[in-house]
Amino acid sequence: MKEEFEFLFSLVVSGLSIGMMYSLIALGFVLVYKATDAINFAQGEFVMLAGFICAGMLAASVPLWMAIPIAIIAMVVFSFALERVVLRPLLGRPVVAVIMATIGLAAILRGLPPITIGSQTLTIPLPIGDEPVKFLGTSLAQIQVLGLVVSAACLGGFTWFFMKSRMGVAMRAVADNQQVAMAMGINVERYFAIAWAMAGIVAALGGIIWGSMLGVDTQLALVGLKVFPVVILGGLDSIIGAVVGGLIIGVVESVAAGYLDPIVGGGTKDFAPYVVMIIALMFRPYGLFGKHKIERI
Repeated sequence: MKEEFEFLFSLVVSGLSIGMMYSLIALGFVLVYKATDAINFAQGEFVMLAGFICAGMLAASVPLWMAIPIAIIAMVVFSFALERVVLRPLLGRPVVAVIMATIGLAAILRGLPPITIGSQTLTIPLPIGDEPVKFLGTSLAQIQVLGLVVSAACLGGFTWFFMKSRMGVAMRAVADNQQVAMAMGINVERYFAIAWAMAGIVAALGGIIWGSMLGVDTQLALVGLKVFPVVILGGLDSIIGAVVGGLIIGVVESVAAGYLDPIVGGGTKDFAPYVVMIIALMFRPYGLFGKHKIERI
């Protein structure tokens, strides 16, 4: 009985740490949706691109302390350029136009690395050890601890930004109603660009952490798909929901891998989050913390 409890506890702790790392990627979805009311289906490809930039800098003998800021700045510049060139002309168009643009962008970004640099897997060696960290009787890899700390810091910082800062409140106003925000003198286009730049920063941090843990190749983009149940469960416009959804999905995935995979031969951790997402959609279509929208017809 004691061994069973310890095994379950270790799965839960591991799931919570991975869940916080999922929440960091989910934050990119939430930032764009809160400001533009559109879903960025290329967020996983943003993570992949950031990983390639950082790994490429390291492969070119650029020190890590320079490669990380370069990757973050590059993603901010890329996000600004994307918003200005591709997405700004779609301002005022149906939201589905922005969604389709991000889906097309995702396909382009996923197809570029094999053409330009090949299909090899790159690495991002961070200055952390391989010795697991002991926590409440269980063990966590140091990269998971680092990811947990970075994710918690980013989520806390962005929560404060949206709740307390003038710019954050303005971005929430833009998300609620773009026309009313423009009538109040808010520069909607500028806040769109800021939202995409913030999503680029989150993607850069996520790409570095996940790239260090999994390696950097085109498969890294699949992290975005794995995070999608997180944002649906928590609510597309809720930072708190991204945290709670990430923790729930992380635990579900870890417990499924620990208990169900040995029985069925593996694979349950890949679809278990989507089962949770479908159940959540059936009972709470807006997610656990999502804002309910009432439309008059």
